[in-house]
Amino acid sequence: MSKLKLYNTLTRKKETFEPIVQGKVGMYSCGPTVYWYQHIGNLRTYIFSDLLRRVLEFNGFKVKHVINVTDVGHLTSDSDEGEDKVEEAAKREKKKAKEITKFYFHIFKEDLKKLNIELPWKWPKASEHIKEQIGLVKKLEKKGFTYRTRDGIYFDSSRFKNYWKMAKLDLKGLKAGKRVEVGDKKHKTDFALWKFSLEDGKRQQEWKSPWGVGFPGWHIECSAMSMKYLGKHFDIHTGGEDHIPVHHTNEIAQSESATGKRFVNYWLHGAFLLSKGEKISKSSGGLYTISEIEKMGYDAVVFRYLCLLTHYRKPLNFSLDNLDAAKNSFQNFRRKVIEIRNEKHKGNDLTESYTNLFLIEINDDLNLPRALRVVLKMLDDFDFSSGKKIKLLEKFDEVLGLKIKEMKEEKIIIPKEVLELAEERESLRRQKLWAKADLFRERIREKGFSIEDTNDGYKISNLD
Repeated sequence: MSKLKLYNTLTRKKETFEPIVQGKVGMYSCGPTVYWYQHIGNLRTYIFSDLLRRVLEFNGFKVKHVINVTDVGHLTSDSDEGEDKVEEAAKREKKKAKEITKFYFHIFKEDLKKLNIELPWKWPKASEHIKEQIGLVKKLEKKGFTYRTRDGIYFDSSRFKNYWKMAKLDLKGLKAGKRVEVGDKKHKTDFALWKFSLEDGKRQQEWKSPWGVGFPGWHIECSAMSMKYLGKHFDIHTGGEDHIPVHHTNEIAQSESATGKRFVNYWLHGAFLLSKGEKISKSSGGLYTISEIEKMGYDAVVFRYLCLLTHYRKPLNFSLDNLDAAKNSFQNFRRKVIEIRNEKHKGNDLTESYTNLFLIEINDDLNLPRALRVVLKMLDDFDFSSGKKIKLLEKFDEVLGLKIKEMKEEKIIIPKEVLELAEERESLRRQKLWAKADLFRERIREKGFSIEDTNDGYKISNLD
């Protein structure tokens, strides 16, 4: 059996995966900031982490997967400036912060279910782990890694000698003592661990601390919650590639400074979803939610299928044309599965051969595009027994997540009027009145059905 190899952002190379505890994996994924809907660019990252988890489980590992929920502390700027995104949303919608976070977290979980993404073992919320975050800041303070400014408690990045290692930062080009809008940093790379409420009682979410009333910085929450549930040293941490230069760099610095130990063994990052060659954003367009693409006639699983066609470390160019192509390909895939399910062909048992081919691809840093090619080749392999083939397809779907078990011929309820139109059309065809017969085909389409002529007569189907 091929060994699982993963591309580690920290070392910039593929490494054979070796867990800290044999047969078990601790995995943390940076979760959503629940102040608005998650767009399909965000959701591509969760499809990637889901595929990683599924590949680990396919290889026999028991995975403890944690996804955090940022419901406080994420400011509108990564440089510790601006307003808290949740507080800003609460003002905009004239609601309580808790109402905002509860609503958008619920929508996010519904999107994950639509995309057939496995839910995590734990969903820790930042607002429910203030004690742990304050405790971690106190450890850093005791070890001399913090200093106080007018607006908060900051981490002194100059005290952590390998601060540059995750993002390969050129620290020589960064100016020291840069003035920021709400305080004075000693170094440009320093970051907030605890922010003060500038006016007590003006924020909906604030807590007492040894340094004054305030709220945690965005980075400290992930370190505190991941270590609480997975330990001071765990196996895998995932996120989008935009997390590399700031968020994950800061997580490493504060965590390893507090514990004196290596924080995480393998860091994996998903590439951006692009629209018109640019990162999906409000300015570039393509900022669709799953609900919006569903309203346009696309099943959420079609978007998942589209994501399988490009390696997770490569940018994925999104357009409705690309989504249409993925929809057509997925429908063809589904049709073939249904045909195989209905076949009684007794060919050879090629299970071992195709399993080995599939494993080689998924274990090569989750190469799902090539793994999918193996699956498509298997679909068309007439030498492979149809019964064995279906069982193996369903096994492979433990990784793919395309709901293959649910791919069965649908029982269609055809209205009496449609059946009558079909019979009249058939009568016209027997009389070779083709033009009139085509008019009846169109009348059937207007009723929401299509009609196909076969050797055994006509077949009526729902229009997609």
